[in-house]
Amino acid sequence: MPLLQPRSRTLAAASLTVAAALALSACGFSSDSGSASGSSGSEDASAGSPRTVKTAMGDVKVPAAPQRVVVLDTAELDSVLTLGVKPVGATHADVDSGFLNYLPKDQVTGITDVGQMMTPNLEAIAGLKPDLILTSKIRHGDKYAELSKIAPTVMTENTGYPWKENFQVHAEALNKKAEAKMVTDDYARHVADVTKALGGKEKAGATEVNMVRFVEGADIRIYGTKNYIATILADVGLGRPAVTDQAKDGFSYDVSPEKIDLADADAVFHSTYGDPKKAKETQTTGGGLWKNMDAVKNGKVFAVDDQLWIQGIGYTAADKILHELQTNLTK
Repeated sequence: MPLLQPRSRTLAAASLTVAAALALSACGFSSDSGSASGSSGSEDASAGSPRTVKTAMGDVKVPAAPQRVVVLDTAELDSVLTLGVKPVGATHADVDSGFLNYLPKDQVTGITDVGQMMTPNLEAIAGLKPDLILTSKIRHGDKYAELSKIAPTVMTENTGYPWKENFQVHAEALNKKAEAKMVTDDYARHVADVTKALGGKEKAGATEVNMVRFVEGADIRIYGTKNYIATILADVGLGRPAVTDQAKDGFSYDVSPEKIDLADADAVFHSTYGDPKKAKETQTTGGGLWKNMDAVKNGKVFAVDDQLWIQGIGYTAADKILHELQTNLTK
């Protein structure tokens, strides 16, 4: 079986090729690439006995090969597209672009918007006649009974930090375990390539990296070790400053602009959610404490896209993040 595409392609593009190859070689999987999940495949694509998937809400029976999938969060959208499935419906994030901007336009075109992530339109979802709904208990556990009346609903317990485990649940629900293994194998290879480019495990481990997020209506977040982006940094083997140990529940240590110097490290990546002024990015990065940080003086501070680094949560996003890590840290 051929290897995945060269690194310049996204994991999503690679997975489409994988799905097609599997279909052509009669491995028992249907490829949904290039069209909505309800508009492709042969007439018997959904034939076969229902399968049981273990979820945060208990065992759920799902179709043998779901054809009309609806996803209610950004992580689930990343997962299904990475696995070569275009959903018939998805919620939108609280961003101007609706669907997150790192996702290829051709992959999200044609997906029906079923409302804002935290307040999905149940009537719109039902109107799409889905045969599978993917989300998490932390997002929509209170709507589980209603969603389950529409279609089999597979919920993971949480989002963010357990994204790799969640991806496997999504793959199981979609009957895409073979494709999922190829995606995770490709991710592992990319991680190894980045670590090597940074000078190997020892040198990578000696490089302390922080992730800072400016959030409108909240304090500045210095990300800890139990969140999506932290897992990617850990996979590469990068070091983390001691301040990350103070993160509440491992997620983030929140500070005011007057304590931003606590975020100093060998390299600092930062993103902004909302208006830069209201998120205190403008005043913080223009202040003396920020400018006097070693990372700033050494030219090792990098502004990154919040939609990609924080909100995406999946292998397609991770592949792009790995590329940016390597590009910036090897400058």
